[in-house]
Amino acid sequence: MNSLWKKPWQLLSVPAGWLGEILSPLSLINRLIPQDGYDQQGGLSYGPSQRQALDVYVPKAEAAGFPVVVFFYGGSWQSGRRQDYAFIAEALTARGFLAVIPDYRVYPEARFPTFIEDAALAVAWVRDHIGEFGGDASRLFVMGHSAGAHLAAMLALNPTYLAARSLSVRELRGFIGLAGPYDFLPLKSPRLIKIFGGSDDIPETQPIHFAGPQAPPALLLHGASDRLVLPKNTINLAERLQEAGGRVEEKIYPGVKHIRLLVSLATPFQNGVPVMDDIAGFIKAQG
Repeated sequence: MNSLWKKPWQLLSVPAGWLGEILSPLSLINRLIPQDGYDQQGGLSYGPSQRQALDVYVPKAEAAGFPVVVFFYGGSWQSGRRQDYAFIAEALTARGFLAVIPDYRVYPEARFPTFIEDAALAVAWVRDHIGEFGGDASRLFVMGHSAGAHLAAMLALNPTYLAARSLSVRELRGFIGLAGPYDFLPLKSPRLIKIFGGSDDIPETQPIHFAGPQAPPALLLHGASDRLVLPKNTINLAERLQEAGGRVEEKIYPGVKHIRLLVSLATPFQNGVPVMDDIAGFIKAQG
């Protein structure tokens, strides 16, 4: 616990580029989680760009053939780094799942649909290589929070992106979305309009536009008190998938806000909101 905090004069000696990392809430959470339940292989390239890299977290267990969860973090399609989400990987490996956390290109380097194409490329890498780490590529799930849930949803619902990498949505055992923006037109932010093609109303940017019977089983989770990404996104997508004959579970947690939903996955904070229990139950139910 003492390593979590530095005395003020010690902070003054830290290079500026590291100060934000030390004080980042996610970095602090990562310092609280157990570190001995997984083996990590970090910085593996799935493409030529610096941000086309991923980390693999493998449960420390004699068994192999682990279900595989590829987790995409959020950041408004503009920021994020895979290292900040080790607590997600720890929570997954503690339940016996192999976790993969990719980076992907973000604005201004990338605009729609480049970040989704990166996500598809990362999943293709996982399909081709995860057996080397003890993962079972036939038990592959995509999962994301916030903007990362948008990426995961687009892969699961629009077959085009995975097909471009010789993958089928049928190769996904399931999709798990946490507080995802699935139905957020018209765009109001000038920055988001730039990111998503220069118009405030392009249906092809919306996961709900592609909801159909071809979708893999879906688990959609949201906090009822989320004001950053409104719960209607999850409610609307769940309804559309059900109407199309898809298999979907929807859970809205009372009193939970956008970030708390994510932090509730961290092992020290799992009591009270059963997010990780619901995720683990969904994955195991898919076989």
